[in-house]
Amino acid sequence: MFDYNFHWRPVLKNLPDLLGAGLLTLQVAVLAMVVGIVIGLAIALIRMHMRGPLYWLATGWVELARNTPALFQLFFFGFGLGAFGLHLSPFAIVLCGLSFNCAGYLAENFRGGFQAVPETQLRAARSLGMTAWQAYTRIIIPQVFRIVYHPLTNQLVWAVLMSSLGMLVGFRELSGETQFFASRTFRIFEYFAATAVIYYVIVKIILLASRLLAARLFRY
Repeated sequence: MFDYNFHWRPVLKNLPDLLGAGLLTLQVAVLAMVVGIVIGLAIALIRMHMRGPLYWLATGWVELARNTPALFQLFFFGFGLGAFGLHLSPFAIVLCGLSFNCAGYLAENFRGGFQAVPETQLRAARSLGMTAWQAYTRIIIPQVFRIVYHPLTNQLVWAVLMSSLGMLVGFRELSGETQFFASRTFRIFEYFAATAVIYYVIVKIILLASRLLAARLFRY
C-alpha cells in the first residue's frame, strides 16, 4: 500500500543552493556554446576551403564529436588526459567536454548554412571591391547565422541538459547538487522533482529569450 510521506521542507531549505547550481549549469553551457560556435565556425570554413592536415584534423574532430558518446568525451578530458599529467578541475572537464561536442555538431550546422547561401553573393561582393574577409563577415556569415539560429538554440538546450553528466566527474552543477542533498536527506523524490522543475524553467527561459531575440533580429 502506498504510504510515502512527502517532506518538502529540506528542499525549500536548500533551494538557494539548488538555484545557485542551476546558474552554474547555465554558465558552463553558455561558455561551452561560445567556444563551440568559434571553433565550429572555423572547422566549417576549413572543411569547405582547405585541404591537407588541417582538413583532416577538422574532419576528425567532427567525426569523433558526432559519433562517440558525450559521456566518453567527458571521461576523456577528465581521466584520459591524466595519462599525460594533465589534471583538470571538474568545471574545466565539463567545459572542455561540452565545447568539444558542441563544436562538432555546430560545424556541420554552419557548413549547411554556408551551402544554403548562393555562391553568387560572394562573387558579387568581391566584384564590388570587398576583400574575402569583408565579404564573409558582412555578407555571408550574417546570413549563415540567421539560417542556423534555431539549431543554435537547440544546441544550447542540449548543452544545459547534458551538463548533468558533470556529476560523474565531481562537478556540483544542478544534478550533482541534487544528488548530494538527496543522498544526505534521503528525500529522493522531492529533490529530483524540484530539480526537474528547475531544468524545465531554465529551458523555457532559453526558448523564450530565443524567440524574443529572433523577433528583434529578424523582423525585416
